[in-house]
Amino acid sequence: MKPTKTSDLSAARWRRSSYSNGTGGDCVETTSHLAPLVPVRDSKNPAGPVLLFQRSAWVPFLSALKD
Repeated sequence: MKPTKTSDLSAARWRRSSYSNGTGGDCVETTSHLAPLVPVRDSKNPAGPVLLFQRSAWVPFLSALKD
């Protein structure tokens, strides 16, 4: 995972989990804007830092959460 300030995510279309509560609190948002990386941010702080994960690490992580 890498923090980023140099990647241009201004055109990114962020997605929030379908498990998010109605106000969007306590969630992360992702976008596919930088494939093969997966940018992730805190939904409560959209102007805050963005973490970048390799897709090869993100997919198994999601699978483990679903199990």
